[in-house]
Amino acid sequence: MRSGHLAGAAVDGWPGQPRNPASRMRAHSMAIRSETIRQVTAQLYDRSLRGIPRDTEAALRRADAAERNETARRTLRIMLQSAEAAQHEQHFICSDAGVPVYFVKVGAQARFEGSVRQAITDGFAELVDTIEPPLLPHVTHPLTLERGYQGKGMPIVTFDLVDECDYVEITCSPKALGSGRWAALEIFSFPDLKTIETFVLDTVIKAGSQPCPPVVIGVGIGGTFDYAAKMAKEATLRPIGQSHPEQIVAEMERRLMQAVNQTGFGPMGTGGDSTAMAVHVNYCAGHGFTPVAVAFNCWINRRTRARLHNDGRVETLE
Repeated sequence: MRSGHLAGAAVDGWPGQPRNPASRMRAHSMAIRSETIRQVTAQLYDRSLRGIPRDTEAALRRADAAERNETARRTLRIMLQSAEAAQHEQHFICSDAGVPVYFVKVGAQARFEGSVRQAITDGFAELVDTIEPPLLPHVTHPLTLERGYQGKGMPIVTFDLVDECDYVEITCSPKALGSGRWAALEIFSFPDLKTIETFVLDTVIKAGSQPCPPVVIGVGIGGTFDYAAKMAKEATLRPIGQSHPEQIVAEMERRLMQAVNQTGFGPMGTGGDSTAMAVHVNYCAGHGFTPVAVAFNCWINRRTRARLHNDGRVETLE
């Protein structure tokens, strides 16, 4: 038996539990600690506020090189300078820290000490108490409109199981006003591609420059009401430049990208060719009713990610 992996026959009612106390102690010692999850949770949120992903920086530079509108080019360069200054001086790129959102992939072979959900909650609470400069109170009670740093259900955490993996992957993508307010969802009956693409483009036109372009647009098609929205949000997390592996979907992404950039909104509404850095589409099968969801990430494209392994290693993925 390899250290850190459960093997052997069922013992004490647990399938796969180690056969002897020594093996049991080794397996227990090879587990992801709650303290590590707390620290990583806080670090991911902090980093998401002070920098932009590398693929986003590269996309902004490509947009600057291709942009024909001089005002738009100046705006793109100001964005790049702001991101560089924030990272160098360790201040926030944008004062709106947003609603805390974590996407967690849990490996089927991952082992934990304590509750993953509680560790993430504790990590975010610790960040709120210690981060400098302090966060502005943007988390809002939906009924009383009372504002604070935390609240019921915060942070928002979604979990997905991943087979044959011994790690936990945590992605942090806070949703501020620009990236959260202009999302949309509609349910259609047996829509064709033109109907779906028209809805996406109409959503972009309605939002205009308010999502703080150039944006990353995520589209979720199919499934159910809630799952389409989840697919759209997850689509915004895909690395820029990574097309969908299925040709019919990749072609839709290219058509939508071209159409969005022909709207002329441009960076922060200054006009030009650079309204979107990417359009990513996810889909799944469903019923005759087909939900279509559209989500945005603003130009900062907040996205930080780390992987925690059973053996104690922590990989910073972005």
